[in-house]
Amino acid sequence: MNKIILFLSLLLLTACSKNDNINNCNYLLDLGVNVSVNLNLPQYSQLQFTSNSVYIANQGNGGIIVINVGTGLRAWDAADPNHTPSICSIMEINGVNAKCGCTDANEYSLFTGGSINVQLACGLKEYRVSASGNNTYIISN
Repeated sequence: MNKIILFLSLLLLTACSKNDNINNCNYLLDLGVNVSVNLNLPQYSQLQFTSNSVYIANQGNGGIIVINVGTGLRAWDAADPNHTPSICSIMEINGVNAKCGCTDANEYSLFTGGSINVQLACGLKEYRVSASGNNTYIISN
C-alpha cells in the first residue's frame, strides 16, 4: 500500500507542469535606497499637492520618482523594469505618468505603478515611504 501511495505521489509531482514563461522582472538591481524628503524645502514643496511629482537623482537604479497620490506619497524607481538598463530606460515624468525614452515608449501610472495602454510583464518598482516628523518622509527599501 505504501508503494502505491509513493508511486501516486511521484506521479502527481511529475505530472504537474511548471510555468515555462520566464518573467523578466529581473532587470532592476536591488540597490539600497535611503533618502529624506522634506516638503518644506523648495525642491520638494510641490509634493504638498495631489498629483504633483518630483524626480530624485542618484538613488535606486535610475533615480526615484515621488508623487503625492492624495492619501500620501508613493515612490517608484525611475528605471523601466521591462528593459535592460540603458540611457533610454530612465523614465521621465509625463503628468501623472512616467514614460521611458526607448522606442517602445513604455508608460506607467505613478498612482498605481501599472502599465498604461499595454499589458507589460513588470510594474514599477516601489520603495517604502515612511513619515518621519514635520513634513518629512524617508524613502527606503
